[in-house]
Amino acid sequence: MNIVIPDTTACRMSLEVATAFHTPALLNHSVRAYVWAAAYARDRAISFDAELLYVSAMLHDLGLAKAFDNHSVPFEEAGGHVAWVFGAGAGWPVERRQRAAEVIVRHMWDEVDVEKDPEGHLLELSTSMDISGRGTEAIPAGLRDEVLARYPRLGLAKEFVACFESQAERKPDSLAATFVRGGFAARVAANPLDR
Repeated sequence: MNIVIPDTTACRMSLEVATAFHTPALLNHSVRAYVWAAAYARDRAISFDAELLYVSAMLHDLGLAKAFDNHSVPFEEAGGHVAWVFGAGAGWPVERRQRAAEVIVRHMWDEVDVEKDPEGHLLELSTSMDISGRGTEAIPAGLRDEVLARYPRLGLAKEFVACFESQAERKPDSLAATFVRGGFAARVAANPLDR
């Protein structure tokens, strides 16, 4: 795999946090989200902050983890709050903490403008690839095979649909609920990465 994982204290600690609180399937999804994003950016000459993107990728679904699943706010907002607190612990300035929270919230948007927010654009794109298969044709075949072998899906589709259905039931005004009502389960089931 010729994608470099940034080696900073914040990156190592975000992986530690994700490993501690995510299931193996969600942990591998988080790692793949970074790899798909970094590969896409490399192939299209998109400049991005690797540390910010990596930390955001590791923490983006923490709002789905039992320990951080807020009863009243959407999971992406809860994950953004976790990232803000994580950034404070990492010694990041307020602006960088806020950026991590924004990237995580925006990963649920339909589209994020690459010129205004390259990290948000890349995480929205890569998580869509990994969960519903949107845009997977942009992943080079060799990279796809290597990454899926190193970070297998481990039943992610079933687990993720269950997470979103739970979010939708408890938070009917959330984007997760909108996704569920819009046929999310069928899109996830059709993801070519699961074939």
